[in-house]
Amino acid sequence: MTQTSPSHMLFGELEIVSMLENLADEVCARHKTDDIMLVGIQRRGADLARRLTTCIGRRMGKPPAMGTLDINLYRDDWTSVEGKPHIGVSSIPDTVEGSVIILVDDVLFTGRTIRAALEAILDYGRPRAVELLVLVDRGNRELPIQPDYVGRVVKTSRMEHVDVLLRERDGEDGVRLVAC
Repeated sequence: MTQTSPSHMLFGELEIVSMLENLADEVCARHKTDDIMLVGIQRRGADLARRLTTCIGRRMGKPPAMGTLDINLYRDDWTSVEGKPHIGVSSIPDTVEGSVIILVDDVLFTGRTIRAALEAILDYGRPRAVELLVLVDRGNRELPIQPDYVGRVVKTSRMEHVDVLLRERDGEDGVRLVAC
C-alpha cells in the first residue's frame, strides 16, 4: 500500500483565473504589446504564458509574441537526476534582441530554474530586459532572484511542496500544498 503525503488545495479554478487576469493587467500597465514577448518555461509556465497571451491580447487588441523555453540542458542539477534528462522543445518565434522578455513560470522556489532560463534565453540573443512573472512565489530562495509579477505569495517550509495543476495538463486548475 502506498502512503500519500497530506495535502490541501490553496486555490481553485476561479482564483487562478483571477490571478491571471490581475497579472495581465499589471503587464499591460507597464508595456505595449509590441514591446514584449512572453516566454513560458516548459511545461506549466508555457501553459500559463499561453493563457496570459490571450488575456493581454483581449486588453490590447493584439496578443504579444509568445514563446516556450525548455531549460533541461541548462539545469545545474541534471547530473543528479536519475536517468537521462527529458529534453523538450524550445520555440522562440522572433528575435529576442532588444525585446523585453517576460519569463513565465508556475512556482518560484530556490531560483535555480530561473537562473537556467536566463542562461537559455541568452543563447537566443541579448534582450533589452528580462522580467519574471510567476503564479506562486513560495519563498526559500537560494539565489538572488525576485519576480516582477506575482499571482500569490505562499510562505512554505522546505518540507512542503507547491503543486500547480492546470487543465491543459492535469484536467483541472488548482494550487495544492503538499507536505513532504
